[in-house]
Amino acid sequence: MVGRPMTDLIACILFIFAGITDYLDGKLARAWQQLSEMGRMLDPIADKLLVGILLIVMAAYARLPYGGIIPAMVILSREILVSGLREFLATAQVGLPVTKLSKWKTTFQMVALGFLLAGDTSAKMLGISWFPVSIIGSILLWISAILTIITGWGYIKTGFKFVNK
Repeated sequence: MVGRPMTDLIACILFIFAGITDYLDGKLARAWQQLSEMGRMLDPIADKLLVGILLIVMAAYARLPYGGIIPAMVILSREILVSGLREFLATAQVGLPVTKLSKWKTTFQMVALGFLLAGDTSAKMLGISWFPVSIIGSILLWISAILTIITGWGYIKTGFKFVNK
């Protein structure tokens, strides 16, 4: 079923829907001041699971073209590292706030994964086979990996200030 035009398109649409609802959930929670500790804890976990599982599945089905396994490994490594750092710092009552650049990183990841999910098969099915879906998705995935390294380094520097105390 993977790699078929309709399946790819449906997977892409479901992924886009998940991304939009995640974005709206956070935006509405802040606008309506409906923030909770549970939401603050679960939202980043859900984001990491969505991206992490999708990267693993796409790697398993060889759906990461143009060396895409490398940015996938960078992204997964950073998420594990930052999650561990957050957990460690939480025991010291220190928060590690999300940066604007990290939000951009997540946006690039989500858009890249949407393109890669759709793949060239969806573009062909929609009559836009001239549109380089896989190439754009791969470029965006590499950009998100670069942003992942930059933001990960920033979090590590911040975290080590507290580790050395």
